[in-house]
Amino acid sequence: EVQFAESGGGLVQTGESLRLSCTVSGFPFPDFAIGWFRQAPGKEREGVSCTPTNDANTVYRDSVEGRFTVSRDNAKNTVYLQMNSLEPEDTAVYYCAAPCEAWGSHWEFGSWGQGTQVTVSS
Repeated sequence: EVQFAESGGGLVQTGESLRLSCTVSGFPFPDFAIGWFRQAPGKEREGVSCTPTNDANTVYRDSVEGRFTVSRDNAKNTVYLQMNSLEPEDTAVYYCAAPCEAWGSHWEFGSWGQGTQVTVSS
């Protein structure tokens, strides 16, 4: 059984930072691209990032490029999403998913966990 455990969400003010963690079990972690997507109430799902084995090759959504950074620890089956300069528009439930694909403005995700809430107040 594939399991995803997201953590690190919380309530912050505009301009502050959070680091989300995702630990995955049940499949060969280094063999899969790991992604994050988010969903706010009443809005469609938005792809945030898709990270292959080499986290330097992460693809980011345009609106988070330069503010969010993904790092991947394959030995610990864990991926991190460092979120800086947070904005109210970033408010959503964030989900970790595998596998992922991203090209142009199109995102695809496989299985995911229960998510972690990120709330940014203005």
